[in-house]
Amino acid sequence: MDSKHSVPGRGADPVLDSGLVRAIGIDIGGTKVAAAVVGELGELIAIDRRATPAGDGEAIIDLVIRMIRELSEEHDVAVAGVAAPGFIDVTQSLVYYAPNISWRNQPLRHRLETRLTGMELTVDNDANAAGWAEFRFGAGRMVSDMTMLTIGTGVGGAVVVGDRLLRGGFGSAGEIGHMRVVPGGLPCGCGARGCLEQYGAGRALLRMANEIADAGGIGLPLAAARAEAGGLDGHSVGRLIADDDPGALAALRELGSWIGQGCAAIGAILDPQLFVIGGGVAAAGERLLGPIREAYLAHVPARGYHPEPAFVTAELVNDAGAVGAADLARVRAETLGAAAGL
Repeated sequence: MDSKHSVPGRGADPVLDSGLVRAIGIDIGGTKVAAAVVGELGELIAIDRRATPAGDGEAIIDLVIRMIRELSEEHDVAVAGVAAPGFIDVTQSLVYYAPNISWRNQPLRHRLETRLTGMELTVDNDANAAGWAEFRFGAGRMVSDMTMLTIGTGVGGAVVVGDRLLRGGFGSAGEIGHMRVVPGGLPCGCGARGCLEQYGAGRALLRMANEIADAGGIGLPLAAARAEAGGLDGHSVGRLIADDDPGALAALRELGSWIGQGCAAIGAILDPQLFVIGGGVAAAGERLLGPIREAYLAHVPARGYHPEPAFVTAELVNDAGAVGAADLARVRAETLGAAAGL
């Protein structure tokens, strides 16, 4: 069901009436599109969530335009940012490739600006937006160098180096889910084999849980849950993890081990002070962070002679994408305004 509301208790907040710049953030997800009006301090002023017209790229564009129009009619908004899944170019305007939306070299920013006259827009990768929100207003706000991994259906990533979001020469930096961890390993949707996404994402957790269930032993409760529900899904495995089921925890430890190995490789190159773990699987909390830390320490170079980063779960959770998209749009507008001497 679609939902739309202003954030309770915000109406009389003096911060919101002090002239601070507001922006709209749009987060395009696989099942929901979230649109939020966000203040300069990252505060949510209003939020609207609607079902994603799955697989229909044109319908998604129409929905984004409609949501921006409706929010801008109700609120004084200067700019809007859109967080989209896929590879985004360095000008924050073109979607090179979005596998689940069938966007290929889609000039998304131009398409939106053509129909939203007077609204300044920007486009960014959804994981970049979520990571930026955590860096600015969440778990990473006290550091200068942070790496975020979003562990959901796939593995997304965002990298902040020296207080700046790392975009790369072509705009597609931070695709951590597609770093190779197993040469010649499992095939990935990106066309490569052995990507971290095939070993460290929610789908991998389900595969591992099913394998443990098939083996019997500690997997018997998993097998029973699978038989009762007609198959394991994320909710059933998550419930078993919360109940400390040995088989489900073994699958989670295997998942965490792969993520920790990936983090060790990232640490050797980027040397972040902090790893933030977000996405649906991060709800497991310390049950997931523990195996990640252990695997990181087992594989990181120069262990014992180098400061160790912290590992924490994300704070903003479901709102991060919209908050980050809004703030990135605001930062871009401020940067362009300063360059023009405004």
